[in-house]
Amino acid sequence: MRHGVAGVKLGRSPAHRRALFRNLVTELLEHEVVRTTDAKAKELRRWGDRMITLGKQGTLHARRRAASLIRRQSVVKKLFDEIAPRFDGRSGGYTRVVKLGHRHGDAAPLSLVELVERAGEKAEKAAPKKPQRRRDQKKSKPPAEPRRKRAAAG
Repeated sequence: MRHGVAGVKLGRSPAHRRALFRNLVTELLEHEVVRTTDAKAKELRRWGDRMITLGKQGTLHARRRAASLIRRQSVVKKLFDEIAPRFDGRSGGYTRVVKLGHRHGDAAPLSLVELVERAGEKAEKAAPKKPQRRRDQKKSKPPAEPRRKRAAAG
């Protein structure tokens, strides 16, 4: 029974696993989106949400705790100055995992981990859609109904 056991092992030693998630969290906070396997994505969601919670606290102690896990000081600064203020009104669930399908080489299930409120996301939604070109409209028409065969005369 696995009562009270948190986290996944992923077939790695504890040091390797910690290094893996430190790198993934750093990349998630820097680029605000990461593509990885499903198992890593589900665990990365936990680590990323904890870092954003530290960013929302905004204290010196929280900054030092975040800096002990995040690889680059510039990302720690971005977390506390840009990312955490975006999530002030939200009490959790800062990341989302979107399943992408299977990887071509080894058929591993892939997922996309992204921040729920990404920078520039509102600008993307506000941009008007381009009108369809005429040839695209022709292709999108439903096909004509097939002709019915005449009944054979008896």
